[in-house]
Amino acid sequence: MRTTVYGTGLIGTSVALALVNRGVTVHLVDRDPEQSRIAAALGAGTDVAPAGPVDLAVVAVSPAHVAPTLAEVMGRGAARGYIDVASVKGGPRRELEALGIDMHTYIGTHPMSGRERSGPLAATADLFEGRPWVLTPTRDTDTEVLNLALELVALCRAVPVVMDADAHDRAVALVSHMPHLVSSMVAARLEDAEMTAVRLCGQGIRDVTRTAASDPRMWIEILSANPGPVADLLCEVAADLDETVAALHALQSADEAKRRLGSAGIEDVLRRGNAGQVRVPGKHGSPPTAYEIVAVLIDDHPGQLARIFADADRAGVNIEDVRIEHATGRQVGLVQLMVWPKSASVLSTSLRERGWSIRQ
Repeated sequence: MRTTVYGTGLIGTSVALALVNRGVTVHLVDRDPEQSRIAAALGAGTDVAPAGPVDLAVVAVSPAHVAPTLAEVMGRGAARGYIDVASVKGGPRRELEALGIDMHTYIGTHPMSGRERSGPLAATADLFEGRPWVLTPTRDTDTEVLNLALELVALCRAVPVVMDADAHDRAVALVSHMPHLVSSMVAARLEDAEMTAVRLCGQGIRDVTRTAASDPRMWIEILSANPGPVADLLCEVAADLDETVAALHALQSADEAKRRLGSAGIEDVLRRGNAGQVRVPGKHGSPPTAYEIVAVLIDDHPGQLARIFADADRAGVNIEDVRIEHATGRQVGLVQLMVWPKSASVLSTSLRERGWSIRQ
């Protein structure tokens, strides 16, 4: 399969790297020639234009530029099939239809993977491995083009998921776009906070604010392409916030009945949070709550993680997941090893015998 990737940012260059690693010929095009030269220097393909039509054109530009870019490359017959990898699907499809583009050779797609960093230098060939890759075919989509898209997903070692375009946009509003804004709102509280408070940040606040480090310009483009579903969800979050604020004020009341109502309100939102969180898939689709945590204190020295994984292997225990919480101002960290419940005591005992400090 010969491919041209239009747009050599994080996603486009990562697609190109994955394809090149599987022996695919990839041509790179970017409106900034320096970007495509960087991607080519990283081994993502060649920035020399193809001699003729390729098998598949991958448009990896921001949502606002998807339809114009596709219209241009489709208009000159640059490929047998065309896909985009933008994070919204309904809007670009409707723009293409309004332009009178033949939709038989096009399919919208979205790899559900990314990083806080952007640009070709942030790209990796394994960015999509094991991650969902949404495809949004319509009744007009040619089978040949769908097969080309599925081949690309397989070469990137992602997991294909077929969805309606608008259903996809509502889904990503729920699991990506709205959480990103909430993460930014929480992180914004830290901007002018006292340093004595900021120094107390632990893993919880790091988890909540992780995505707030992303490029604002990129996210303005994403949110501008999917504002309605995100706004609807934020209205629901706002209603929960109003009720939670009222419940917290009630907990300050001298009236015992009001305090009981406040406590019930807080408990309700926390329990609903519990119920939602357990639905988040973990490894192999298992809920994260299926695991037990063995917490181990380690020094911040080279080789410590390798040793602890080797010792777990000697104990015959598979580590299902791992998290590291770093101590503020100290060269130590707490490694949380997630294992199946039946393995937790075995691992704890074995690690203690090998000199590791286990924390409850």
